[in-house]
Amino acid sequence: MSVTSKIDGIYANAVDVIPREELDRRLKSGVTLRVKLGFDPTAPDIHLGHAVVLRKLRQFQDLGHTAVLVIGDYTARVGDPSGRSKTRPILSPQQIEENTRTYLEQAYLILDRERTEVRRNSEWLAPMRMSDVIELTRATTVARILERDDFSKRYAAGDPITLTELLYPLLQAYDSVAIDADVELGGTDQLYNLLMGRHIMEYYGKRSQCVLTTPLLVGTDGTAKMSKSLDNYIGVADEAREMFGKAMSIPDEPMPDYYSLVLGQDSPEAPPVEQKREFARSLVRMFHGEEAVADAEKHFDTVVRREVPEDAPEVILPEGMREVWIVDLITRAGFAKTNGEARRLIRGDAVRLDGETVEDERLSLPTESLEGKVLQVGKRRYARLAAPR
Repeated sequence: MSVTSKIDGIYANAVDVIPREELDRRLKSGVTLRVKLGFDPTAPDIHLGHAVVLRKLRQFQDLGHTAVLVIGDYTARVGDPSGRSKTRPILSPQQIEENTRTYLEQAYLILDRERTEVRRNSEWLAPMRMSDVIELTRATTVARILERDDFSKRYAAGDPITLTELLYPLLQAYDSVAIDADVELGGTDQLYNLLMGRHIMEYYGKRSQCVLTTPLLVGTDGTAKMSKSLDNYIGVADEAREMFGKAMSIPDEPMPDYYSLVLGQDSPEAPPVEQKREFARSLVRMFHGEEAVADAEKHFDTVVRREVPEDAPEVILPEGMREVWIVDLITRAGFAKTNGEARRLIRGDAVRLDGETVEDERLSLPTESLEGKVLQVGKRRYARLAAPR
């Protein structure tokens, strides 16, 4: 891949690029850039939502730039208010350090360890004197701090906001001053903090960093942002079998985003269940290697079929047909007397194929992909699909 193509790839899946023209100039200058990604070690695990921005950081590394991971071991004691409706709990220093250790181990599954500089912001924040803190607070106004969506909502609702939380955006922004960041990355929920970094760098006489944000990945529930607290996440350190099973539970609608943001490719032209299966294979291959894929898939198929009765009838797939209509498959299995009845079963979310709910009554499936799968209608009616004999 040419350098130009790699530079173009930097902008793939980017939401905000501020300012775009300046980042273009820096990327084409041939100068090694310092690309910052900060995280507060408030949890020990990285999930695929974190992997989205880490993959973007790896793209910068592949262009020869330096990734600077800033561990917020000091700001974690304050608590990032981004997207929060209440104050975050304070972690002990021991927990922060343990979370940092596991976070870095998992980050190196994506990043090039040799081209990653790791800094803790306690290096420059802990030695600050009161005069230093006062100087930092002069860089902005209360009105500007309260522009933050989470602050403004809490303020309007009369919910408490601590002074330490108001300081958080300034402290995180000062990290960019301390490490001389050229670019800072983050999710779209971090845009305010990243822009504050630009402002604080200018206040301290530094060249302002460029900002690039990536989308927030929807969790496996298909609705909320991926989060461990919501239990809708896939961890990059999940065991291969668990990873495969979680991937197969993702709803159909967000699958294009999973392909684009996690794998960096378009989703294949295939039925939703096959899209998920291929994504699950690719995901396990990415974090566990090719040798783990077959075992994870076999385990999933065994679990899916665990509740299938031994005497479940076998339905022979039609010979000479490349595709089978799902409605025809239901009637062929004897689970509906008419096409209309089969359609009603689908509309009532009563039809499952290999454990996945069928939602589209127009769905046609490649015949060869159905062999060995299980068709379920309702809670107790099952059929095993078999190739023509």
